[in-house]
Amino acid sequence: MRVFLTLLLAAGLLLAMPACQPQKQEMPEKPKPVAKWPNAVWYEIFVQSFADSNGDSIGDIRGMTDQLPYLEELGIRGIWLMPIHPSPSYHKYDVADYRDIHPDYGTLQDFKSFVAQAHARDIKVIIDLVINHSAREIPWFQEAIKDPKSPYRDYYVWATPEEIGQMGNMEKEASHDSDNKTQWHMVEGEGLDKSELYYGFFWAGMPDLNFDNPAVKKEMFDIGRFWLEEVGVDGFRLDAARHIFPDDRVEDNHAWWIEFRKEMESIKPDVFMVGEVWEEAEKVAPYLPGLHALFNFDLGYAITATVQQEQADSLIERLVQIRTLYQSTQPDFVDATFLTNHDQSRIMTELQGNTSHAKVAANLLLTLPGSPFIYYGEELGMLGPKPDPEIREPFVWNATGEAPTTKWTPNKNSNPETVAPLSVQQTDANSLYNHYKMLIQMRNYSKALTFGNMEVAPDLGAGLCSFIRVTDEEALLVVHNLTGQTKTVQLPQSLNRFNEISMTTEASSLSNTLELSVAPYSVVILKPLGQEAKTDGEEEDSAAE
Repeated sequence: MRVFLTLLLAAGLLLAMPACQPQKQEMPEKPKPVAKWPNAVWYEIFVQSFADSNGDSIGDIRGMTDQLPYLEELGIRGIWLMPIHPSPSYHKYDVADYRDIHPDYGTLQDFKSFVAQAHARDIKVIIDLVINHSAREIPWFQEAIKDPKSPYRDYYVWATPEEIGQMGNMEKEASHDSDNKTQWHMVEGEGLDKSELYYGFFWAGMPDLNFDNPAVKKEMFDIGRFWLEEVGVDGFRLDAARHIFPDDRVEDNHAWWIEFRKEMESIKPDVFMVGEVWEEAEKVAPYLPGLHALFNFDLGYAITATVQQEQADSLIERLVQIRTLYQSTQPDFVDATFLTNHDQSRIMTELQGNTSHAKVAANLLLTLPGSPFIYYGEELGMLGPKPDPEIREPFVWNATGEAPTTKWTPNKNSNPETVAPLSVQQTDANSLYNHYKMLIQMRNYSKALTFGNMEVAPDLGAGLCSFIRVTDEEALLVVHNLTGQTKTVQLPQSLNRFNEISMTTEASSLSNTLELSVAPYSVVILKPLGQEAKTDGEEEDSAAE
């Protein structure tokens, strides 16, 4: 891979063997990546769609374990698993048992083995922890509806129709579900008390838990302890983090996560927790004291718009503004960046199947600061518009549909006719898969790209997006060509120290007079002449990360 070789050469680590040696010589040690969890590239997996090990058509934990070499080769250092708990739904965001694995996925022992084998490859694992609500099928809720005097009754939020009317919430619609006409729901079933309704923000099948009840808080602390201590996961992705309490109690939400973080860090000091707060940055920032990282939805939207329009506009300025805000709130924040996830139309669909645009989106994501999250299949260009099942289709491993391909749902959008399978893309040097792999490896071996802060660079002209990534040891000028035409510009005096190409995804060039020619839909990274790539493997902390 040209990027890997360039980095090794730059560091003086690709050495020739001495000639005419009578004894066998040891090859120089392969340099260690500088990227370290959580400042590394992550991979989001929907287990049901990823890899099937037993031929039942459903993805499972053993299948995922078998594919750890694939993720390691891609350069992934962290895995986020969508819910793996027993649940009545295909997506499993309504948990029926917080201390077990869905039987379709395997056993708890299977999962412990997966975590151990991931750790052996220096890959960390976090799991989706859905604590805003449970499933109706969980024993807590079943006890609550059978007996109003049960201690589990207060695990949930109840009100009479009269009380709800006074609150003015009867006709309030849930923001995430257009079919949910009210957030208050009647108990279903013969012989049950229907005098009170229960609160479920998302829908009736997901009753909200009552975090005003200390017993509920203790349950969640104990559940966190179980997964961190007994199972060995490295942290959690916290679903619906802004909905623990109603919107008019946002400060209670902030306080809860600070409390939860303190408890989890007392169990595992290096635990990592990333939260979903689907809001603009100004409303996200106050959650940072309680959560190590938060998903940067603003950036995902901005990258998509930049690529679609082939114009950077205020992308970099807006990101600098967000990061400054976050740093003023929590100096050691981690910015969880991504293009799209399991709740959004896939990035390739947003880009109307344009592979060149998909490469530009990857270029931006993997050269900007933060800890990037890749949604499974994104590296193949998998397609999928909303509704949700169509953005969670089986991973396209091969052209035949053979193992480890899952078949729990037809691949309506992403199939061998619409998306080149992994087996095909692996042998194509110009494939989207190999493009992602090249970029991830480049990032993994660069301290500036992994840990560096970002500075705004002078505007180089229409269709170009430029910025500087910098640590105390390194400085890199990153220039993206967002268009299908070669862009040739004269670097301004303020950038004249960047006089050598460190890497480029296409055949870009820099003259002795610092005239830069950037190939269509490509990124070129420049460095000061003689600056060596930092590949010593030592962890580098950054105030911005």
